[in-house]
Amino acid sequence: MKYKIGVIGSAAGNINEELISKARDIGREIAKYNCLLLSGATTGLPYEATKGAKEMGGFTVGFSPASNEIEHVEKYNLPVENFDLIVFTGFGFKGRNVIFVRSSDAVIGISGRRGTLNEYTTALDESKVTGVLTGTEGVSDMIKEIEEVCGKKGGKIIYNNKPQDLVKEVVESL
Repeated sequence: MKYKIGVIGSAAGNINEELISKARDIGREIAKYNCLLLSGATTGLPYEATKGAKEMGGFTVGFSPASNEIEHVEKYNLPVENFDLIVFTGFGFKGRNVIFVRSSDAVIGISGRRGTLNEYTTALDESKVTGVLTGTEGVSDMIKEIEEVCGKKGGKIIYNNKPQDLVKEVVESL
């Protein structure tokens, strides 16, 4: 069975060309290791990673907060392109995050804000292997401090500022 690696991160906000390039590299690397790329079926950096995986012929799965495709597109304004499968959870963003993260064998985070923090804490509570792309600002650069304050339950946390090395370390940890 193939490993399922979830990509979390900024859907909007502090996104620049460097972060887009790093997100695409993460997606390409996930596909290179023949892993499935999972995401919150959202925009921004997780979507850029999805595009990177598709460039390499990877398989991508999105977990939508919506109940169906119409709601996904019209209410949430989320994309449908570049996904091989979209799971319509119908549970809104927070409920979607739990299903998405629990369905992943590991997660890799890039930058992020409040929603990414929710995904990180869910991954840490579930003892998932968690990759953190450092130097991307946002929540990802605060995870080490959060880990020190809150502790961790047992999942391995991997910090690296190079997408290729980070994905490699995450896959090797699985």
